[in-house]
Amino acid sequence: MACEELPRKDWYSILGADPSASISDLKQKYQKLILMYHPDKQRTDVPAGTVEECIQKFIEIDQAWKILGNEETKKEYDLQRHEDDLSNMGPVDAQIHLEEMSWNEDSKLQMLP
Repeated sequence: MACEELPRKDWYSILGADPSASISDLKQKYQKLILMYHPDKQRTDVPAGTVEECIQKFIEIDQAWKILGNEETKKEYDLQRHEDDLSNMGPVDAQIHLEEMSWNEDSKLQMLP
């Protein structure tokens, strides 16, 4: 499963985990959440919309674990996150005009022989 085919979601936040968390920490958070949102664990007297929200959350939690619980897909996802962070930093090749620059008259350049 390639990460570029997945919707851009923050799988770490879905599990309530930090990106530096270990696989065992991620697993622990996954197990806690999956039990909390499991359809069989939901009460029968809640509105249908609430049940649907819990099912959607259950599916997201499961997807997050499928990506972050596997070393290879986690590595791909982390690289994608890093790439996205770098691309959102702003233009690296922005133009700078000469009139925007200042010159320090006190600085002396030494020429090497």
